[in-house]
Amino acid sequence: MLPLSGITVVSLEQAVAAPFATRQLADLGARVIKIERPGAGDFARSYDATVHGLSSHFVWLNRNKESFALDVKAPGQRQILDELLARADVFVQNLAPGAAERLGLGAERLLAEHPRLIVCGISGYGTDGPYRDKKAYDLLVQCETGVPALTGTPDQPAKTGIPVADIAGGTYAYSGVLSALYERERTGRGQAFEVSLFDALTEWVGFPLYYTVYGGTQPARTGLSHAAIAPYGPFTCGDGETVFLAVQNDREWRRLCADVLEQPELAGRDSFATNDFRSENRDELRAVIEAAFSPLDSGTVLDRLDAASIANARLRGIAQLAEHPQLAERGRWGEVGSPAGPLRSLLPPVTVAGREPRLDPIPDVGEHNAALLAELGYDAMPD
Repeated sequence: MLPLSGITVVSLEQAVAAPFATRQLADLGARVIKIERPGAGDFARSYDATVHGLSSHFVWLNRNKESFALDVKAPGQRQILDELLARADVFVQNLAPGAAERLGLGAERLLAEHPRLIVCGISGYGTDGPYRDKKAYDLLVQCETGVPALTGTPDQPAKTGIPVADIAGGTYAYSGVLSALYERERTGRGQAFEVSLFDALTEWVGFPLYYTVYGGTQPARTGLSHAAIAPYGPFTCGDGETVFLAVQNDREWRRLCADVLEQPELAGRDSFATNDFRSENRDELRAVIEAAFSPLDSGTVLDRLDAASIANARLRGIAQLAEHPQLAERGRWGEVGSPAGPLRSLLPPVTVAGREPRLDPIPDVGEHNAALLAELGYDAMPD
């Protein structure tokens, strides 16, 4: 038994944020019924076709779900959705602003009809305020929350390489559902809550926000280096490879100088004596460290860093991540079925001893229509 076995989630979802939230619930054993448009389904199915003809986004977000293709604007099919909601524990939607209300799926109405239902609405900017009706794709929300202004080099801002606004919103929707289920156990009542991508990502920008509000300037863009700590970032070795190291305090700095750079006198140099000084003089610091690394290959440097207990990493590409020895040694890859056949699939990140992860297939559009219709007592799809 997985923790959410017996919980039914109906999700009118698309793209990334809501599917990310519901996949986490499905991984924990919830029955997730994904409502899709007849024919094309969730438009994330067509973002790309790189996974044996399937979209990488869709493969990532939709294992362990049942696909029910419904035209929710057709009266007979809308009635089916109402019947599903009467049996559900959770309803999740990330439709365009106001769309749920126009469909009669507003939180107030749903809770009046189903007092134990948990209703989660995911939006771009929230259900009020001047930005309520703006379209809110991931990159647009990144821009509004200042993420590209913090990411990149001093000369060029950059977006993140993953959809952080969608992931942030989906993460808080997931945790919101869990907390609402826990609260329902105590009160017997459901509840409605909303998560906006803007609010979620603004929370993730917390450190730069407070730094700017109280310090008067925003953290500088420093590429792959830390904006406030030095040395913390990439350094080139004698073989041309790049290693990352991170010094968190003056004690580690002294150890780096003595045991890795083999120049203990550097620790007392006035320009490097504290983190503030090291940050102010980071160009000089980089030159000193890379000069010490120039006779050494990256393997030797990493060995020295490990021996000195200095945090370090390699800069890996995504193909290298896929074959990472840590993933392999810990058995972090599983397999799921899909319309394109078996696919590798990462296991859920929460590991519980003795619990087998759920890895049910990724559904085709409307794959579960016949079974769900029969479950509800229908011989065929109504108009």
